[in-house]
Amino acid sequence: MRTANASRQTRLLLAEFSDQPQAWRYGYELSKATGVTSGTLYPALARLSDQGLLEAEWRAALEPGRPARHAYRLTPAGLAFAQAQALRPISVRRGRRNEEVPA
Repeated sequence: MRTANASRQTRLLLAEFSDQPQAWRYGYELSKATGVTSGTLYPALARLSDQGLLEAEWRAALEPGRPARHAYRLTPAGLAFAQAQALRPISVRRGRRNEEVPA
C-alpha cells in the first residue's frame, strides 16, 4: 500500500469529505465543489481508496437507463488523516513549475 500523500488536490478533496464524513459522495459532485478536474480527481479517489482512507462502492442509478456510479466516503482512518491535514495551510501555487521568470 502506498503512503498517503498530501497534495493540494488531495487536501481539497479531504476537506470536502470532512464537512460530512459519513455522507457518500460522487466524483462529479466532488469535482464541482473542489474545482479538481476529472483527470486528477479519479486517480486521487482511487489512490485514497487503495490507501484505506476512502470507502468506495457502486451505487445503482436513481433513474432508469442511467449507469451505476461509484460513491465514496471517508473511513475512520481517512477522517483522522483529513483532520491532521486540515491543520496545515493549503498553498495556492501560481504558474507552472520550472517556468522561467522574465528578466
